[in-house]
Amino acid sequence: MFVRKNKNRSGSVSIQIVRKVKRKNKLIKTVGIAHTKREEELLLLLANNEIERLKGVSALFVEHDDLVVESFVESLSNDHLQKVGAELVLGRIYQKIGFPQGGSLDYFKNLVLCRLVYPGSKLKTVEYFKKHLKVDVSVYSIYRFLDQVDQSLKPIIEKTTFNYTKKLLDGRIGVVFYDMTTLYFEASEPDDYRIPGFNKDGKHQHPQIMIGLLVSNNGYPIGYQIFEGNTSETKTLIPVLQNFQKKFDIATPIVVADAALLSQANIDALQEHGYQYILGGRVKNETEVIKQQVIALQVAEGRPQEIKSKNGRLIVSYSAGRAKKDEKNREKGLKRLESKVKTGRDQQATHQQPRVQQIP
Repeated sequence: MFVRKNKNRSGSVSIQIVRKVKRKNKLIKTVGIAHTKREEELLLLLANNEIERLKGVSALFVEHDDLVVESFVESLSNDHLQKVGAELVLGRIYQKIGFPQGGSLDYFKNLVLCRLVYPGSKLKTVEYFKKHLKVDVSVYSIYRFLDQVDQSLKPIIEKTTFNYTKKLLDGRIGVVFYDMTTLYFEASEPDDYRIPGFNKDGKHQHPQIMIGLLVSNNGYPIGYQIFEGNTSETKTLIPVLQNFQKKFDIATPIVVADAALLSQANIDALQEHGYQYILGGRVKNETEVIKQQVIALQVAEGRPQEIKSKNGRLIVSYSAGRAKKDEKNREKGLKRLESKVKTGRDQQATHQQPRVQQIP
């Protein structure tokens, strides 16, 4: 018998015990499915132990205490087990941050801990509540409670999060990082927010929402704002910043954002409202003069240089790792294009072949 790793289409790995029978592999047992490298290592260990058990190989140096523990563990069933680590560790962190607790608010706490240790769908959340908290809830009650969170608890949660972030940063929010993401819905009709729009995953036909997320140094969360699914990313930056400043009454921060938020309108608005900023640049949008200056620079890795532009300073840097990645992406793109061209030629040649008829 030996252990076999079988890669699945989903990307996971099945760890199996296989036996050679008449020159053919016969599956004896699937030990489990690993989604991470750590899970794979643990399942391989379990598989090797299981092979020893199936072969009847006794472990060396067996102690009496080991037999007692083994006997006790074998007597347990899933009904006797309960995950307590989430409450003991994450529950204390939740309490230290200052999130609301007590009464119905413990429902929110359990949802948060569940999301951290058992992420999944609402049905998975129901399963977590029943299996590990011994609480029966329906998926509809979770949806109703989330509506309540959005309507009444969201300001309290945001304020608590911001206060703790500010405490960690010694009372000063000097730099903020802004980014956008999309969440699409597989089987949902468009409504006020869920509207089809540009999607980086190519899910343009699905209704989606846009989420603007604001974090501080070290990724500490500050707040978020939801936009309609067809909103342009460049039109979200200033509204989120102004809403954030008004809500928490703070000084004007330094804004850091990627190239997706780069537009002349955003730059003009940032300057008009007195923001200092660092934005990802797009050389292709610069003037021909700037492009030639960038090409003429001799930039070494770790030693950036700068060029003056109409919007301030343009910092030019070089990364060997990024250059290698870009080269691979170009090669993939060329291969894909060549494949499409070849397929088109083959189809055209097939259509152009003369029809031959045999006449008796």
